[in-house]
Order: sequence, then structure tokens, then C-alpha cells
Amino acid sequence: MRCPKLNDLPEPPKGKIGWPWTEESGRLPDTTFEAKPWPRISIVTPSFNQGQFIEETIRSILLQGYPALEYLILDGGSTDNSVEIIKKYSPWLSYWVSEPDAGQSDSINRGLKRVSGDFATWINSDDLFSKNALVEHASRIGFAPDTVYLGNCSYIDVTGKVLSLHRGRVQSLEDLVRVKTVWNAGGHIVQPEVLFPHELFLAVGGLDCNNHFTMDFDLWGKFFLAGATFQYTDIPFGMFREHPDQKINDVLRTTESLLSTAAQLARVAGCFSEETRKEILVGLDNYKEQYLKDYWRGTGRLAKIGLPPMIVNPIRRVRAKLQKDVR
Repeated sequence: MRCPKLNDLPEPPKGKIGWPWTEESGRLPDTTFEAKPWPRISIVTPSFNQGQFIEETIRSILLQGYPALEYLILDGGSTDNSVEIIKKYSPWLSYWVSEPDAGQSDSINRGLKRVSGDFATWINSDDLFSKNALVEHASRIGFAPDTVYLGNCSYIDVTGKVLSLHRGRVQSLEDLVRVKTVWNAGGHIVQPEVLFPHELFLAVGGLDCNNHFTMDFDLWGKFFLAGATFQYTDIPFGMFREHPDQKINDVLRTTESLLSTAAQLARVAGCFSEETRKEILVGLDNYKEQYLKDYWRGTGRLAKIGLPPMIVNPIRRVRAKLQKDVR
């Protein structure tokens, strides 16, 4: 499908202006400069009760101006206005469905198994593509086999205001699993900034449906293990929205999942010497131990002064019961 033009789409809600409401990306010609078809790009949006944001997401994808786009939305049975919005844009969707699923990873896997694109990614229903993301990438960078492309990402707030700009610096599997010194030191990869070969995604088995917090981190690791090249493009590509209802705000479980996944990748990696593997695993264990201590100290006054959970938690339970009885 060739991306629609701005005037083809429904009118934006009253008061909405700028990208992607009243602005659109530039448009590529129907064929490449060598008169060949453009590689097909497939995008999947998993969705559940994100009616506040999903229309902006949909428009940011449809208004990319790319000549060979395949776009699917897999909604998990939303009970808000999400389905109403999806139906409004259904003429420009390759496929959509609203039904219960087994979670975000399952939804993305099912979507990416349906598509036929040469390259693919997913854009969550609260995130966006940047204006001109696909046009700039196609015209300036191109598409090489077995290459995972990483652009730049903007962090935005609930209103779409840009808060900060990000460029990752993970260049290898070793960078990826060094959580303390690379990933959590600002070098992380933000999912909306990534475009990957579709066949590579299928070859590594897609996302782990049992990993609900760091499935993208795990996927980047599997790409490295499969021998993929990671190339940074410096093209504004994705927009990651920060808001209170994100899973990532469950910092404890996200960090525990991150460290567990990193350790698992380090154990199976054939590219590490035994000495390096041991050093990485010890570093991850030490980081987890220190993180859990710091996290515990931040949970309240008694924890802050150094009392352990075995003392503090019974006190908290008694206090909670007394407060409940008073009410």
C-alpha cells in the first residue's frame, strides 16, 4: 500500500495541530532511483485501551509517505474508544482485529507472522513514528540484509511535547549485557527507533511471550546472537511517550527482568571467553544486589535507616490493619 495523503484521512480532532494531525511527511516516488520497487515495510501496532493515544499513533504511521507500507493493528479487546478509532482508519489498514490475546508479546508475534514485508517493526499504541522517518531512511540509508537499523528517538510527554532526544550506543552483545555501564548509563536502545529484517525476526523465534517487561531487550540479544549488524543512522525515527500507565514504571520488576535476561544471554553467547563471561555474570549479580538494597531503602523511613524487610514488613502489615480497622 502507498501511504495515504493528509487530505485522504479523517479530519483530526478539534484543536489538534502539527505532526501528525495537520502535517505529513514528504513522499517518495513509486519506485527507487534505479526504477525498482521499494522494499516493503511492515508495521504492527499492539493495542489495549489506549484510546487516548492510538489515533496519533495510527496517523504517524499512515502519513509516512512511503510507497510500500503494510500496517496491521492487533487490539486485545479494548473496552474504551480504541476500536471506534481503529474502524475510522480501517480503509488504510492491511489488517486489524480486536479480540482477547495473551499479552503484548503474543500480539506482536501474531502480527509479524502475518506480514510479508522485507523490513518490519512494531509501534506501540502510545508511541509514534517521527515525521519523515521512513522517507529519510529509505532515501539516505537504504536496506542491507541482516542489518538492524537504529535511528534517534524523541521522548515525549502525554501531550506530545518533546522532553529529550536519545541515541543509543549498543554496538555489540557485550555492550547490551553490560547493564550498569552501558544500558542503564544512557546507552540503551529505545524500541520505536528500531527497524529490522522481517526474516531475521522470524528466524530467531520472535519475542518471548513469557517476558512481559524486557522482551525487546531479549530480542536485540537474539539478533546479536544470530550475527546481525547493528547500524546507527542518526535519523529521527521514533517517539517514545512517557505517561503514568506504562509497564516500564514498574521499575523493580523491569530491572529484575532486565538483569535476568542479560545473564541468560551472557550464558549462551559463544562470542565470550570464559573469563569475560564470568566477569559479566559477577557484575550483573553485584549490580542486582546493590540495586535491590537501594530500592528497599527508598520504600520508607524504616527501610531508609537500614532495617531489613524481615523486621519492617510485619510492622507495615500491622499498621495497615490498624488503619483499615479505624476506617
